[in-house]
Amino acid sequence: MALARVEHLTFAYPGADQPALEDMSLEIAPGELVALLGATGSGKSTLLRALAGLVPHFHGGRFDGRVVVAGLDTRVTRPAELAGTVATLFQEPEDQVVLTRVLAGVSFGLENLGVRPDAIVPRARDALAAVGAEHLIERAVAELSGGELQRVCLASMLALEPQLLLLDEPSSQLDRDAAEALFEHARARRWAVVVAEQRPELPLEYADRVVFLADGRIVEEVPSEWTDTPFRQVTACHLADEVVRLEDVSFAYNGGPPVLVEESLSVRRGEVVALVGPNGIGKTTLAKLAAGLLAASAGRVLRFGRATYLPQDPGRYLVAETVLDEVALAVGKERARHALARVDLATFADRHPRDLSSGERERLAIACVLAPEPDLLVLDEPTRGVDPKRKLELAALLRGEAATRATLVVTHDRAFATAVADRIEALGTDAVLV
Repeated sequence: MALARVEHLTFAYPGADQPALEDMSLEIAPGELVALLGATGSGKSTLLRALAGLVPHFHGGRFDGRVVVAGLDTRVTRPAELAGTVATLFQEPEDQVVLTRVLAGVSFGLENLGVRPDAIVPRARDALAAVGAEHLIERAVAELSGGELQRVCLASMLALEPQLLLLDEPSSQLDRDAAEALFEHARARRWAVVVAEQRPELPLEYADRVVFLADGRIVEEVPSEWTDTPFRQVTACHLADEVVRLEDVSFAYNGGPPVLVEESLSVRRGEVVALVGPNGIGKTTLAKLAAGLLAASAGRVLRFGRATYLPQDPGRYLVAETVLDEVALAVGKERARHALARVDLATFADRHPRDLSSGERERLAIACVLAPEPDLLVLDEPTRGVDPKRKLELAALLRGEAATRATLVVTHDRAFATAVADRIEALGTDAVLV
């Protein structure tokens, strides 16, 4: 018997000309792991929201067909009534945290479900341990790195012990060890899992079934971008002048423990450097030091020219009413249109940024940091929510323009790092991976 059924579901968001899902039918068995693959905007996130009951209750719009989870029809069962049966990790973990301390945040859902008080903290600790985050239990949420925050959000979901776990880009900021721990934990408990991913290598190792989406429909043939070699190495560029140099820098947040201790890095004009390493090792902090957003507590940072910085969660910083105006905040509209064309968003110029998919918003943010033509471009997890085709295009764009600037890319996406970088630096070690 199916745990969840999607029956001829057609759904369109309010004001949309085209449905996000069209005549969608799918069954999910207890304990089954289903990998959802597809291009940005293909309907993966919308399908997850439908399984969680957020479509249509939260988003509104036109809803035809039905979704049944654990015998509950989502047309008449609100998301709050599905809590505990269904748990969802969204693409933006920053927007999923409601309390300021890690233990309180992981315990919050258990308290809402009415779990016995004496069982709440042990379950929260077990969930944090399952994703390798038990050491964060006393930390403030604001002090966490993007990867650490995603682990905490995952722990919040695991603590609920749901029958159906819905994961939207769960490995976008996770190192491989944490992602493996997540899937092993779910498999051991025989939970059903539906995971939407643009970095499918690890989910495919655990998946019982793969479902491809295109234009809101399930497709039978595998799209070519998933069968071609995902990334291709291009020839190394000519190395010119040094644009940024960090010499034995150290840093700690608000008097806390050191995040970085005597780390050094140099990036030259014409060079693309990928910075890799496990969650919490200090990659984002080092990137912010390079861009001038933080000041080192020891050591020194030398920067020659202007820098722009793409954060891990760029969607939170969109403020304009149109895509074009967003990019034009730092430059004129002519240069903004050119930047949009470089990331294939020219036809979206008059759209509201909040109407874009997660992957499209990521490309919009990339256009924003490209438009000022910086000497140093710093990108923190730029492939988050981006499908394989767009990753290829982004790698080609960064390689094609490499000679004009120095580029530093923070990423957990090793395939992308290999495709785009002249040099891969592993933070926390002396290793340089070529």
